[in-house]
Amino acid sequence: MNVELKATGLIKTFGTVHALNGIDLSIAPGSLTAIMGPSGSGKSTLLHVLAGILTPDEGQVSIGTTPITGTSDKHRSQLRREIFGFVFQDGQLVPELTARENVAFPLLLNGVSRGKAMKQAHEWLERLGVGDQAKKRPGEMSGGQAQRVAIARALVHNPRVVFADEPTGALDQATGHEVMQVLTTACTMSGASLIVVTHDIKVASWCDRLVETRDGLIHTDRAMADVRASGGQDMNPLAGHAPTVEVRA
Repeated sequence: MNVELKATGLIKTFGTVHALNGIDLSIAPGSLTAIMGPSGSGKSTLLHVLAGILTPDEGQVSIGTTPITGTSDKHRSQLRREIFGFVFQDGQLVPELTARENVAFPLLLNGVSRGKAMKQAHEWLERLGVGDQAKKRPGEMSGGQAQRVAIARALVHNPRVVFADEPTGALDQATGHEVMQVLTTACTMSGASLIVVTHDIKVASWCDRLVETRDGLIHTDRAMADVRASGGQDMNPLAGHAPTVEVRA
């Protein structure tokens, strides 16, 4: 397998709690991976270590030939700005900025001129069907619209990996399915790998791989097609009659 992101021997403890207890994981370029597990199983800690937000006590993470662990805070921050994208449960949009300004923000941090950044931001908002929200602030948008803006922000700088931590957790079921369709389609179209942490199998079913964590270890690692085959119709991401959403090329 051509490996984009690779983790070996990850150990992370918080006091007496072993959040990660020796995890190995490889992520292929352009793949869609869901990480599930009970509360306290280590899934969110794993995502944060993969993204360089947390440093493991032991083990290594690299993207391609570039190490993430064992490097300076400045280096990891640069990686997060330039080649990673993030979508969080509550969006974490800057409330004082418009949708277009929120999406342009990563580009501005990377030194792109304001005019070019705003143009690219608006193109992504149009692509995700929220171009008419460009001048609105987060408090003036619905939850689904705000998450589309957050997805645009995560993808605007053409990241290699997008990390999504419970991206539908604050949304109703129909809106959550809509957001997952937009997120997975947009990542596939842009060529970015997607890693989603979720507690909801229907959200996970939008991905093509399911990794389940328990007690800081990987319990199972299966193709989503196999999960659907063993789980029946309730594993179908279209269950619940989520609306079809177009993501414009």
